[in-house]
Amino acid sequence: LFSNLPLAKTRGYGPGFFSFNIDGGRCPECEGEGEVKIEMQFMADISLVCESCKGKRFKQEVLEITYRDKSISDILEFTVDEAIEFFNSDPKKSMAAQRIAEKLKPLSDVGLGYIRLGQSSSTLSGGEAQRVKLAFFLSKGRSAEKTLFIFDEPTTGLHFHDILQLLNAFNALIDNGHSLVVIEHNPEIIKSADWIIDLGPEGGEAGGYKVFEGTPENIINCENSYTGKYLAPKLKNL
Repeated sequence: LFSNLPLAKTRGYGPGFFSFNIDGGRCPECEGEGEVKIEMQFMADISLVCESCKGKRFKQEVLEITYRDKSISDILEFTVDEAIEFFNSDPKKSMAAQRIAEKLKPLSDVGLGYIRLGQSSSTLSGGEAQRVKLAFFLSKGRSAEKTLFIFDEPTTGLHFHDILQLLNAFNALIDNGHSLVVIEHNPEIIKSADWIIDLGPEGGEAGGYKVFEGTPENIINCENSYTGKYLAPKLKNL
């Protein structure tokens, strides 16, 4: 998008100039990090805002290239949801802007609308990283190759609304012919499963045994299952 703007073409800036991962347009002092790390001999290292780019991550001449008054640094500060709204509201309805919004939508669909476009992957939690991969596969749509996904407590830290979005994403994967194994304690996820394997009955040394295997509707009849007891009110309200 930025490399197709008139000023970028005049200066000969290709797409690589607007990436902080490679040399070209990124700040040479911080190498696109926006901050520099100071090694402390007897203490933990500290990070300071790069004095050269002032945390913008790019050279000044690259920041002069703007799309709707926003530089590449401004765009990377957008959250996923903010970026989708921004590109969808392009008054010219350019194909490039629409494609970007479409590519970002799966991230919003799996409850990651709050992460920033330029956010480092190392700052993501385990659950967030799982959902990024989930969004990637959702963006591919139907494919001949089917995949078995294994998710380990993907709802950790999610708001109830985001859990419903995650369930919709799971269903989309299943509709595309994939299969899912989900390790989860959240009753909203458990009650939506096609098949449950409940391990217990307690934790630690008193657990790890198969207490129940079957459908959500049948687990509520298992007297030894704590999961069934917590799930019963939710299933009766369906």
